[in-house]
Amino acid sequence: MRALAMVLAAVVMLAVSPAPQAAAQEDAGTSYVTPFPEGDNYKLQAYGDAFAEGLLWGLIESFAGDGRVQVLRRHRALAGISRPEFDDEIRTEETTPREKAHIGVIMIGYSDRVALRLATGRRLAFGTEEWREEYGKRVDRLIRALKRQGAALYWIGLPILRRVEANDDAQTINDLVREKAYLNGIKFVDIQAQFADESGNYSAYGPDLTGKSRLLREADGVLFTPAGYRKLAHFVEQEIKRDLMQARKERAIPLAGSEAEQKRISAQRPRPSSEGDAGWRGIVSTDKGDKGDQSRAPTQPTQPQASEPSLEQKADNSRITLKSIGANGREEAVTLDILRPAIPSAVVALVTRKESTDRPSQIGDVVPNDVGGGLVVMSSITPSTTGPGGGVRRIAPSQTPYYQVLIKGERPTPKPGRADDFSWPRAEPDLGVAPAPATPPRRLQRLPRS
Repeated sequence: MRALAMVLAAVVMLAVSPAPQAAAQEDAGTSYVTPFPEGDNYKLQAYGDAFAEGLLWGLIESFAGDGRVQVLRRHRALAGISRPEFDDEIRTEETTPREKAHIGVIMIGYSDRVALRLATGRRLAFGTEEWREEYGKRVDRLIRALKRQGAALYWIGLPILRRVEANDDAQTINDLVREKAYLNGIKFVDIQAQFADESGNYSAYGPDLTGKSRLLREADGVLFTPAGYRKLAHFVEQEIKRDLMQARKERAIPLAGSEAEQKRISAQRPRPSSEGDAGWRGIVSTDKGDKGDQSRAPTQPTQPQASEPSLEQKADNSRITLKSIGANGREEAVTLDILRPAIPSAVVALVTRKESTDRPSQIGDVVPNDVGGGLVVMSSITPSTTGPGGGVRRIAPSQTPYYQVLIKGERPTPKPGRADDFSWPRAEPDLGVAPAPATPPRRLQRLPRS
């Protein structure tokens, strides 16, 4: 019976163990916010006490012009983590079906700087080791209850408070929450420095989003004014939008797969028409003999001429084999694949075009190339001469005075007489004007006496 029990226990462990691994693989990803919300619209929910209620108003103003984020107008009220009704509120949050949110913002702690009372009636003084342990357990329960709903959580720390003893209590709560947020894999946003003065002390006034000095804190020295909540929402908005940008990058997943998948996708691409019914392909003729308007499409379909080669250079992959003598004295062969990407026709036409001797080319012709995903590659092509027959050779952009002084930070060689010439005695500047010939002095003539 003992052997049978051991076998049954091993079978149960094998049956249960793959589930956490599969869940871990499913949740793996680099984006903190889900890249694929329902309907491509993120729903933001605020949780907390009076702090969260004011912050919600500021978030509504912050995301008013952003169509990706829908801020739910009512926050989930939580009296406080130290309050006796905390367990009932967590139980209600877990059992009551509510609208699913993708982003959760938590700000709580207005009335948490008090003693904790356990279910047994025992009272734990604020700041003691037992109080810290019980408060940390409640923070864990709150985070896990909200994470089970699949939301990306942002816990906003308590701001700097006016009274010194009250601010020390707020720092104690922030330290506990920061540690629990790190252990549970959520983000903690510290706002202590954003609402302090230059010396790091409490200040009821401060610059708003426009830079004007405004009253940001209420008379109690704890809560914020509407201008303060709007400024607080700005810092929360920056954290959320940074993660939304990362989630957007994950949406643009490049095509990658086996050769069979690539062939299946390539077979579904549209093919060019056959030569028998080929029409206007949009290629501009480069024949210098035609003086007419070459950019106008013909009214009737025309056959492509054999003398007009295609300027598009397709990708070409070649393979070479290198032979060498290995460490064991035997001959070894290493095969290398040389990949050459496709070259757009616009780049080929710009490089191979004939320059006119009467109008020199501009340095740095730019060729845009759309590579997908909202990205455009700007290629700069610089001709080395003014014409095909030679002429004045242009210097490279890296040799220009602009590049040497402003990019490389080098000091140009001073010229005599220029403002940056500090040599002494100062030399006369060479203005390229020949000096005037010296005139002999005149002799004074003695006038006769009258």
